[in-house]
Amino acid sequence: MDAKLWTIVQFVVAHMLDSIFRVRELTVMRKRYRSFLPLLVPVFILLSGWGYVAGQEKKSSSGNGTRWSDPATWPDRKVPGKGDAVTIGRDMNVVLDVSPPALRSLTIDGKLNFANNKDLELSTEWIMLHGELQIGSEATPHTRKATITLTNDVPGEDILSMGDRGIMLMGGTLSLHGNRKDSWTRLAKTAAAGSTTIEVLNVGDWKKGDEIVIASTDFDPHQAERRTISSISGKVMTLDQKLEYMHYGQVTFGVDERAEVGMLSRNIRIQASADAEKSFSGGHVMAMTGSKMQVSGVEFFRMGQHENLARYPIHWHLVDEGQGQYIQNSAIHDTYSRCVTVHGTNNVRVENNVAYNNVGHCYFLEDGVEHGNQYLSNLGILTKCHTNRTCNSTNAVVGVYGGGGQGQNATDQLIPSDNTVSTFWITNPDNTYRGNVSAGSEATGFWLAFPEHPTGKFEGTDISKATWPRRMQMREFSGNVAHSNIEGMMLDRGPNAQGKFNLGGNTHLALADPSNTSSARVDSVFKDNTFYKSRGAAIWARGEHHIFDGLKIADSAIGYTHAYPGVAQFHGDYTSKVLNSLFVGESDNKGTPKTEAEIKYGRTLPRADADYPVRGYEYYDFLHHVVNTKFVNFQDNATRKSGALSYLLYTSFPVSSNNSIEKLTFENAKPVYFPPQDRRWSFSGEFNSFSGWNGAVFKDIDGSLGAGPNSYVVIDTGIAAAADDKDCKIEPSWGAALCKGDMGRLTINAGGGGRGGPGGPGAGAGRGGPGAPAGPGAPAGPGAAAGRGGPGAPPAGPGAFAGQGAPAGPGAPAGPGAAAGRGGPGAPGGPGAGRGGAPANPIVLSRNGRNFTVTGATNVRAGTEIKAQTELPTVSISLSELESGSWVIFELPGFTSAATGTAQASLDALRSATSTSYYKGEGALWLKVVSTGGGGGGRGGPGGGGGNSIQVNR
Repeated sequence: MDAKLWTIVQFVVAHMLDSIFRVRELTVMRKRYRSFLPLLVPVFILLSGWGYVAGQEKKSSSGNGTRWSDPATWPDRKVPGKGDAVTIGRDMNVVLDVSPPALRSLTIDGKLNFANNKDLELSTEWIMLHGELQIGSEATPHTRKATITLTNDVPGEDILSMGDRGIMLMGGTLSLHGNRKDSWTRLAKTAAAGSTTIEVLNVGDWKKGDEIVIASTDFDPHQAERRTISSISGKVMTLDQKLEYMHYGQVTFGVDERAEVGMLSRNIRIQASADAEKSFSGGHVMAMTGSKMQVSGVEFFRMGQHENLARYPIHWHLVDEGQGQYIQNSAIHDTYSRCVTVHGTNNVRVENNVAYNNVGHCYFLEDGVEHGNQYLSNLGILTKCHTNRTCNSTNAVVGVYGGGGQGQNATDQLIPSDNTVSTFWITNPDNTYRGNVSAGSEATGFWLAFPEHPTGKFEGTDISKATWPRRMQMREFSGNVAHSNIEGMMLDRGPNAQGKFNLGGNTHLALADPSNTSSARVDSVFKDNTFYKSRGAAIWARGEHHIFDGLKIADSAIGYTHAYPGVAQFHGDYTSKVLNSLFVGESDNKGTPKTEAEIKYGRTLPRADADYPVRGYEYYDFLHHVVNTKFVNFQDNATRKSGALSYLLYTSFPVSSNNSIEKLTFENAKPVYFPPQDRRWSFSGEFNSFSGWNGAVFKDIDGSLGAGPNSYVVIDTGIAAAADDKDCKIEPSWGAALCKGDMGRLTINAGGGGRGGPGGPGAGAGRGGPGAPAGPGAPAGPGAAAGRGGPGAPPAGPGAFAGQGAPAGPGAPAGPGAAAGRGGPGAPGGPGAGRGGAPANPIVLSRNGRNFTVTGATNVRAGTEIKAQTELPTVSISLSELESGSWVIFELPGFTSAATGTAQASLDALRSATSTSYYKGEGALWLKVVSTGGGGGGRGGPGGGGGNSIQVNR
């Protein structure tokens, strides 16, 4: 072909493909994409014809030979030399039987197969694959060493808009099958620091000279250690160097904390040349539509191109149907951008792979449209945010391991969430994750980051509009393990169209028909998963109808916290259930203490603040149940306090008195701990309001805690329980009381607000009921978090960040950066103060000589009398979640009238009244509020769940 014509062809193809696949373009519709395919056909024919003709003229074969080394294979009777641009025509079937000199490029329109009788190396700038590249087969794996090295002597090329330094499939087939199948195992016993041997459960096909990595079993993922096997005797392997750290190898208190050991060596290796170690721009493998990849037993080394979208170690890019395609038994290590990427492709199998020392989300499900893919028994060790600096993560562990949103704006990352990196990034629930392990990430283990609709390439397309990841059922998430992360599992903080996220951004509630919000709610089940050594929360989740069955959680600052999603008009029957599970506060895995505090304590600590109170299960907003679960080793000591059950510290979002426990057991465990208020420990810096925290309560259905069936655990404020109550027992070490009787919620605030009533100065807006606007709220001071939107809108959540491009959603406007509050379940919305200060005119409740300043809502026990003092001119009082006929009496000094109720002539008459009544006494108004019911078993409907409300005036 004439050089000028070839230049024109390249230009046409590149620009047509660029219009379809351009990496940074955000709005590419599949219809548009498919409409271009007929236009490409003649170009591919032209290219194939040119490849054939060029082969006849230069390097191709006329069919007289197939061996690369045979001059007869090539038309000019010359074997390709150094720097040659080689094309294998579509009629050719060439066997690589020698290691040729480094090539300029290699285009395969026909077939190239590696001989299996010697070790071979192939070096080239890039490989364009329209035909087939084969090394071994599924039936007959390759047994000799085969290495493909991607060089970069001619940087900056963009081959058919697929970049440079890659194996690029445009309708081609990549079939690589090495002979190694045993990717990873676990230690059979603990390996001490300083040891030169390890004993494993299964040696498999490992041998002397193999490179392995032993995962951290401590909080620090960087304790993973790479070693070379010097010898093997049975299941004992001798290493080339001593171990620097202890690696745990036991099942402790029922939790398997045995270190994973991954094997990094394979006889087939795809790698970039050594210069990538300085540039962080390695090789990549990318399959376009019509392509096919079947990869087994392959090592990927120095792959991925940092800060370059779509240039990943191995990448299915908009292939659509991937049935029968896979990567398995492979190792991806020391890479610069991700590990395995599945993008716009369905039904791919990713199985039994090892990833180590990689940058960016590792096992990456890209846009949220992908479904039917299987991730089975994969291992990820040491997933990093960046090539050469620490993370700047967005999380709720303020001042300790992140907490700010500024990391999302960094320019040295592909997408904003890479600064809060995860080993498994999951954007669509309709995929299978079974038996995988995140063995150390600098931030997150499994991140179920569901967008409202698919993003990226699919943003704005018809297929995106018809796909609802936040309404889809989890196909399978079972038998997975996460350890040595900040957060083991994050089921929240899904990205918006710009890839940014808030601390609360997941409204996941699975529906039988995701497109129909009136269709049946369905459960999403997470089965038999294990989490340990989490510096933050082992699990943070948000959504409804979530069932965690068979959980095992150990050695974490917080075991489990679950938030309500805020989907309002179509919320479910419950928020979460934890069933048949095990929580261990401290196991026998003591780690490798390094800091002064850790050495003094005798074990590593999850956080830098050694006195942080370790807790197993945290209740949060709306309805949660814990059933048939065991708690072990949650005991106070000289360094820190602990407790099995607790509440989110120190939530402003009121919670339900219908939260419950049933069939719990405790072994060396203090059952409950509500810590004293300490700003250092607050969730996302949320402090000073406490409108939810001060109402902490849950129901003990079967009497697991010893107070009898249907008793309650309530935070000790002195109002719901008093020292002389015959039906309550205060537990000082718990910060709580055990009470019998009917327990509900009291909301008391400035009058006139009604549902979502006004907050005091510094408070955020209350949450309105469905269809009703939230009440006004005074602005908080600058710098506080953006608030949660109104019902039906994706919530910004507590501590969500303003100005990140992820809107808080509709709702009452808070002041600059103010935190919008949320009314209690089944109760009128309270002030919901966020991070603002106390109200200017506080309401102080008094009972039995104890005073308590209430900010919106708290607990109340039926049959009690409470004094309420305030300078406010008008006050609204509401009871909810109490049984019908239950009552509470209030003494209100300085008040003279009630807007509703029946006037009584005396205090005795008031106490005898059976409906809401009032009595004007000397210097005070006495008020008896009688519940109208509805507080027994349900969550109570939005905006009112049984009870009565009344407004009083001075």
